Amino acid sequence: MKREFEFPSFSNLNRPSLLMRAMAQVQRSKPHPCILHLLLPLFAVTSAGASPASNDDLYALSKLKSSLLSGSARNSTLLADWDVSASHHCCNFSGITCDATSSRVVAINLTGVPLQDGVLPAEISLLDALSSLTITSCSLSGPIPASLSSMPLLRHLNLSNNNLAGAFFPSSAPERRRPTYFPSLEVLDVYNNNLFGPLPPLGRSNARLRHLHLGGNFFLGSIPEAYGDMEGLEYLSLNGNSLSGRVPPSLSRLKKLRQVYLGYYNSFDGGIPAEFGELDALVLLDMAGCSLTGPIPPELGRLTLLQTLYLQWNKLSGEIPAQLGNLKSLVNIDISFNDLTGQIPASFAGLTRLKLLHLFVNHLQGVIPESLGELAALEDLQVGSNNLSGGLPANLGKNTRLLRLDVSGNQLTGAIPPHLCAGRRLQTMYLMENWLSGSIPEDLGNCKTLIVICLNSNLLNGSIPPELSHSESLLMLDLSRNHLTGEIPTVITNLKGLKKLNLSRNSISGKLPLEIRHMASLTSLDVSYNNLSGCVSRSQLQGVFAASETTGFKGNPGLCVERVTAASCSCQQRSRGRGKNMRMLPWLVPTIIAVVVTMAMAMFLWLWCHRRAVRWRRPASWKMTLFQNMDLEMDDVLGCLREENIVGRGGAGTVYRCATRGGTEVAVKRLPGPVPRRRRDHGFRAEVTTLGGVRHRNIVRLLGFATGAEGNLLLYEYMPAGSLGAVLHGDRGTGAAALGWGARLRVATEAARALCYLHHECSPRILHRDVKSNNILLDAAMEAHVADFGLAKFLRRGASGSGSGAVAAEECVSAVAGTFGYIAPEYAYTLRVDEKTDVYSFGVVLLELVTGRRPLGDFGDEIDLVHWARSTVPRSLDDTAVLAVADPRLPPEPAAVIARLFRVGMSCVRESSQARPTMREVMHVLSSFVAVADQASTSSALPV
Repeated sequence: MKREFEFPSFSNLNRPSLLMRAMAQVQRSKPHPCILHLLLPLFAVTSAGASPASNDDLYALSKLKSSLLSGSARNSTLLADWDVSASHHCCNFSGITCDATSSRVVAINLTGVPLQDGVLPAEISLLDALSSLTITSCSLSGPIPASLSSMPLLRHLNLSNNNLAGAFFPSSAPERRRPTYFPSLEVLDVYNNNLFGPLPPLGRSNARLRHLHLGGNFFLGSIPEAYGDMEGLEYLSLNGNSLSGRVPPSLSRLKKLRQVYLGYYNSFDGGIPAEFGELDALVLLDMAGCSLTGPIPPELGRLTLLQTLYLQWNKLSGEIPAQLGNLKSLVNIDISFNDLTGQIPASFAGLTRLKLLHLFVNHLQGVIPESLGELAALEDLQVGSNNLSGGLPANLGKNTRLLRLDVSGNQLTGAIPPHLCAGRRLQTMYLMENWLSGSIPEDLGNCKTLIVICLNSNLLNGSIPPELSHSESLLMLDLSRNHLTGEIPTVITNLKGLKKLNLSRNSISGKLPLEIRHMASLTSLDVSYNNLSGCVSRSQLQGVFAASETTGFKGNPGLCVERVTAASCSCQQRSRGRGKNMRMLPWLVPTIIAVVVTMAMAMFLWLWCHRRAVRWRRPASWKMTLFQNMDLEMDDVLGCLREENIVGRGGAGTVYRCATRGGTEVAVKRLPGPVPRRRRDHGFRAEVTTLGGVRHRNIVRLLGFATGAEGNLLLYEYMPAGSLGAVLHGDRGTGAAALGWGARLRVATEAARALCYLHHECSPRILHRDVKSNNILLDAAMEAHVADFGLAKFLRRGASGSGSGAVAAEECVSAVAGTFGYIAPEYAYTLRVDEKTDVYSFGVVLLELVTGRRPLGDFGDEIDLVHWARSTVPRSLDDTAVLAVADPRLPPEPAAVIARLFRVGMSCVRESSQARPTMREVMHVLSSFVAVADQASTSSALPV
């Protein structure tokens, strides 16, 4: 039978490699020789113009460009130099690397290019010489094309920090018939996307794979046993997913494995496989927050190269194995928030390289081994919230580089070691809620690095050392509930950066130093229940009254604080005798009359001049810029700046409600004008720069701004329901009851989406730096909008890693900014900020939503909401314990949603910034159960 021959389509003949394939087909078909003679000249012409290989790549790149720019970036100038016309060579394109010999594309790197909603096309697999593909932090969406897995030379694939969704190459075929996935791959990183379904089917055929990062997604199911067959694997990260089942012991076959991340939002059955003790090359093991039970296997003591062991936030029980003392390379160990019992092993004396030791919130007993005081490298010791007794190690701090110390909430006795700050590096000292006695060491005054001192609720005596005034960096000093005597040293008022001073419930006498009024940063003062005396007027203390109100001064019978402690108390009356006042009466009345007349005339003159100035004010004195069409003139805005229109006051300015001529309401934030010498604009430039370039449903819109000699104005969309803080903590408290659990969960999720957008989708990334409930505004539908970007800061450097343990991009600042009670501890320690700084602040907001309490001021002798929550709720964080602290204005149901919201908040406020989740992970977790709350609310289980 005669075989028919079909000519190839001539529309494809501009791609020489396809023509060569057509020629091969022609030869196999054995047509008439004349046909070959007809095709050969055509082949010669098309081959002369360009390299076949480069034209193939050019075609694939044209498909890639059109697909990457298919979303909102379609009309942008991105990838402008990717001119896919045949006259250009693709090796000159930005982000493209070619092989010097073959001119084939071997690498693509588009890190940080804002490809909003772009997708990866299947045609990318036509780049069959490609060995490296990196498209990270580009807002890619859609699925990962399955064709990627069959690319023969692809060795490096990094698609992390995008919005990719869908399953990861599912296959229903039997394992023996499955195609080989990524035959040459060495690095696979898809961290921080929206991928779901089972983990990709990797195994023995992927022996070249060295780096596998699948964390920060929504993968379900168990870890495949076959993952233990990737014999070349050195890095494995599955953290931040929804994995379940048992951790397979087969992973112990990965003899080259150096780093393992399995924790955070995964929920495994059982405990840590004892076989993990066979991972001889292991340097880091992170299994924090993944519901582990059972004991810590003593076999882990065989890991002689292990430097970091993170097992916190689990349900591990039993004693700490003494064999962990054999880990001579160990630098960091965190097994806090578990159910461990027994004592701190004496074998820890052999951990000579140890820097971080976290054992807090367990059931440990016995003494703190004296040997811990001899560990010369120890920087961070936190063993609080246990049942430890005895004294602190005598040499603690003397032979170490101690930075942070937390032994709070134990039964420790004896004196505070005198050399805690011998290394002159100590930053935080939490010794509260023990039975410590003796005096406060004077040497602490030489510790200029101290930021937080908490010695409250002990048996300390003696006086307050005046040397403490040398601690120039001090932000918080809590000495309450002790037996301190003597006077308050006047030199303490030299601490200009101090934000909180609590000396309540002691036996302090003398007068209150009036120099306190010069402590501009002081936001909380409590000297109640002492033996203070004297008379202090409201004007003498100025802003201290706003923070302390009446509670900070009561309980001092000899202290008169005018118009605060008693209505009948008058400092003028106490300072002058009654007879003297009577003798001065004839002179006093005429003087008062003269002053009143003079003031009246001055006021009349000022009003006349002011009205004349307003009447003749030229519009040119103000310049207004609007970002959208509004029926609003500058005179309308200025006319709204009246006392009756004020809807809020903040540290940077006052907010007014203003109506346009069309009836639309806007919010006007008035900022003071810049001080010429200091050039301070009160956040004006930061707000305009930040909000002018972002667009998100849950971020308040900046409608415009105005500048003038008298100050600056910012125009926002108006939020009629006010701030979340006002709703939760308003004077009447009626708003909080109306904001039910379902609404609170949705508000939290919406605010998380906004912060996730700032951290992960903006380029450069944006830090808010002042996340708090008062900066989360609610519209008429009670939808959340993050506001107030006066402290916002751009992160212009990328992260140095993408794992949970990776260090985020950091920026140094000259001073701590933000609101006390929301400030992350490491921010105060180091003046360095990163994304996890905002995560901590958001965690405080979540705790506010659950408990209904303010971050400060509601806890008696406790420090703040975070420490109160840690000390009040048992380490198990079970539903019953959380409901005991839940907002009593709402019904205690559904318990599971309330408890989970609390747990997310506690994970965000972890002491270690590296242990906190990213805002992307927080948003994913909150979004995953907001639908459950909505469903429950329709059945009247959730008031909204």
